[in-house]
Amino acid sequence: MDLSRVRVALASKTYDKLADICDDLMLQVAADGIAYEEEWPYALHLLSHFYVNDINSARFLWKSIPSSIKESQPEVAAVWKIGQRLWLRDYTGLHEAIHAFDWTQDLQHLVAAFSELYTRKMFQLLLSAYSTISIHDTALFLGMNEDDATNYVLQQGWTVDHASKMLTVKKQPIVTEQKLDPSKLQRLTEYVFHLEH
Repeated sequence: MDLSRVRVALASKTYDKLADICDDLMLQVAADGIAYEEEWPYALHLLSHFYVNDINSARFLWKSIPSSIKESQPEVAAVWKIGQRLWLRDYTGLHEAIHAFDWTQDLQHLVAAFSELYTRKMFQLLLSAYSTISIHDTALFLGMNEDDATNYVLQQGWTVDHASKMLTVKKQPIVTEQKLDPSKLQRLTEYVFHLEH
């Protein structure tokens, strides 16, 4: 079984393409009648679906994994714990699941990239949902200790009130790009010219 496309995607850190590559390879190998179950990188495949926020595909993949693989490969079960936390929106549990397992060399970088992506996603959620939030809750959402979470959001321009242990969210300015149609500009110019003369 040729997993070179998977290795290339991992090496180039194009993690957003991994799920599609794995899906295509799995279909190709299955169509060719090759027994792949024992060699298949299920943990990587599952995690690549989580990386692109495709939990449903990951659930279907999990159901198709033979129970012997689920029992004999603890890394597969560890990745599935991440998926369960995603499904339940258990933000704290998700970070605990990430840090609770000693990932293999193959998955370390992908897990770290997923963790960083998920932290940014949670930060954006906090940014849009709150004007003030406690340091404790922020730390839970971001999967960090309170000091690290405070430093993280302070770098984003938030402010902290140490007495109340509350953070004030700094909303990002919304930048809208105005597009001006040249024909409308021409008509406006003609109209102004007509008014002046």
